[in-house]
Amino acid sequence: MRKKAVILFSIIALLVLSACKKEMKPIYEYKRTDVYPVAGRQGVCAEDGYYWVSGSASLTKYDSSWNLIAQNNEPFAGYTLEVNHIGDIDVYQNELYLGVEYFMDGEGKNIQVAVYDGDTLKLKRVFPFRADTGQLECSGIAVDPDSRTIYMTSWIDDESSQYLYMYDLDKGDYKGKLQMKPSPKWLQGVAYYEGNLFVTSDDGDADENKPDHMYRVDLSESKEIGRVMLEKTFDDVTRQGEIEGLTFDKEKRQFLLLYNRGARIVAGMPTGFYEGYEEEIHEVFVYNMSK
Repeated sequence: MRKKAVILFSIIALLVLSACKKEMKPIYEYKRTDVYPVAGRQGVCAEDGYYWVSGSASLTKYDSSWNLIAQNNEPFAGYTLEVNHIGDIDVYQNELYLGVEYFMDGEGKNIQVAVYDGDTLKLKRVFPFRADTGQLECSGIAVDPDSRTIYMTSWIDDESSQYLYMYDLDKGDYKGKLQMKPSPKWLQGVAYYEGNLFVTSDDGDADENKPDHMYRVDLSESKEIGRVMLEKTFDDVTRQGEIEGLTFDKEKRQFLLLYNRGARIVAGMPTGFYEGYEEEIHEVFVYNMSK
């Protein structure tokens, strides 16, 4: 009996180990298909054949062929608090969700969840922000329509950036924070797709041609902790630079990544250019996805 128990235990252990290894692998395979220059360096989102791109202080809308059809270069009209920066963005039912703040020299303040009209690109409403949550910056925002949750990331490399900050999609109330384990550093964007969160991390080094990465955050185990796994290494971009926002085109089943190249980035801000560049180039890389 003891021998049988040992054998049974060994079989169970192997099955659990095999399952864990399978979970640790990327969910999708990504095949790069297209690259589009865009007028913005922060974020991208997609819905119903349209694409939106955010700059630090701009919003642009594109049609299905990436022709620019609307632009707002004064997006901060209507705020009571001083703001100057937009991070990665998301869209839900033709409303744009932005994490807006005042950002300078690597630090953020006056963080707000703002909702814009997807056609006019004008401000519609602002969620009340909870200043006691520990969030010190907002680099990206994602809408999870399944759990009716808005997730916000922080770029600053300290304890506060270990968490994803959650707000109720319908009421705007603060719902708590999800701790990422292990925690990626220098988060630039976040997106929700098919039950998982995906975050981009500026953890490479353009000076040494080391690529940035995307990580998957598993939401199935706990409402307070999200297990983090490597999803993709971006060694296939035009030139190593600064990774930014991301999104998933659900209709086309494609992954989209905004990536900047050419500028030297210090404390989150462009400071000069690499050899051969006179301006920073912003591009959206498009990948077909398969399992």
